Amino acid sequence: MKPPRKLHIKSYGCQMNVYDAQRMVDTLADDGFVETASAEDADLVILNTCHIREKASEKVYSELGRLRVAREEAARNGRDMRIVVAGCVAQAEGSEIIRRAPVVDVVVGPQSYHHLPELLARAARDGKAIETEFPAQDKFGFLPQPKSDAIRGRGISAFVTVQEGCDKFCTFCVVPYTRGAEVSRPVDRIVEDVRRLADHGVRELTLIGQNVNAYHGEGPDGRAWPLGKLLHRLAAIPGIARLRYSTSHPCDVDDSLIEAHRDLAALMPFVHLPVQSGSDRILAAMNRKHTVRDYRDVIERFRRARQDIAFSSDFIVGFPGETAADFSATLALVMQIGYAAAYSFKYSPRPGTPAAEMRETVTPADMDERLARLQELIDSQQSAFNKAAIGTTVDVLFERAARNSGQIVGRTAYLQPAHVMASSEIIGQVLPVKIDSLERYSLLGELAASPRNTQSSSSPLIIGA
Repeated sequence: MKPPRKLHIKSYGCQMNVYDAQRMVDTLADDGFVETASAEDADLVILNTCHIREKASEKVYSELGRLRVAREEAARNGRDMRIVVAGCVAQAEGSEIIRRAPVVDVVVGPQSYHHLPELLARAARDGKAIETEFPAQDKFGFLPQPKSDAIRGRGISAFVTVQEGCDKFCTFCVVPYTRGAEVSRPVDRIVEDVRRLADHGVRELTLIGQNVNAYHGEGPDGRAWPLGKLLHRLAAIPGIARLRYSTSHPCDVDDSLIEAHRDLAALMPFVHLPVQSGSDRILAAMNRKHTVRDYRDVIERFRRARQDIAFSSDFIVGFPGETAADFSATLALVMQIGYAAAYSFKYSPRPGTPAAEMRETVTPADMDERLARLQELIDSQQSAFNKAAIGTTVDVLFERAARNSGQIVGRTAYLQPAHVMASSEIIGQVLPVKIDSLERYSLLGELAASPRNTQSSSSPLIIGA
């Protein structure tokens, strides 16, 4: 029997890449690969790249430089290390990666990683292999089911891709070019995946997609199901205590999704709903297809359905043409909505996008100043949101042992880390916790009831809108 080969995957960026990395592990398991935490002793290293963040390509080439040294060291020790670049940078810059980094054996786009075994075989035979065409077939139909021990080893929370690609074509975004058009998986396939996860101890699901609430997968009745109807179906699967989804577009929030938040106790009242700017003029330049009023109306629809709902968002500062007045409108919107958390970034052009051709009018110094002001406001709102939990009792889904001896950590409905002193027997249970204090972004408290075998439904902290 051959000894297992070691596989190291480094993922950048979004939740979709985390999921894709796990599925690459599953795909290569039958070829005798097992994961290792170290690239230096790996037989196969995969960089699963993201093209969203600033200087994404440069970070990949820098990492490839370090891997070249590791590969040379492995060769001196009589070991053959193979290197793969996968993901969105691979999709965007396939042949350029091979040209600039000859150390790479395989380049594979995010829609083709189910072909990894044959691509590695082709590279061994021909020297190099590239596959970055958008395939006609659905990759999910070719991916193996994860093994039971792999599911259990990944913990009680899991990502499940239900939708990929985007048809919105925001002018700053590369996703339509690297992930392709919107595609939704059939309901029955998703249900099959979720049942298997639940059977092996998964308690919380996050449904993911580049534009997840544009989901329109074929249902068992032959009709296209919206995300809200899919959530109702998944909430009925035994063992699933919590449901989440990410990332959403304001234009695709339909009545079925609002009703799901109203009716499903398992659906957490925390929605990531990117707006990017508080200025209608900038939203139009970004091709976001909604106005500030549209966005506020969507927020109000959610709040009418569930008063305890909270929101996070994404913001870009310094988009080409953004004036001081446009930025002030963004601050005003943040004040109006009141976020539990948010992600904010300085604009940086992505090659091949329409915004990359726009004249940049915001100086680096102004970008820095605007970003600092925005983040200060967001941080103050997040701090106030977390402090409001002190003295209340909230439901926590416990995930793992904490670094501090004797503590178990879980998350509230709003993804806040919560720590208690308790036995590891509570891992996987949803239990009420009385919150006593706050340490940075983590809540500290004590169990409000003895651990039990039955699971409580989520009854999250109510924060006034």
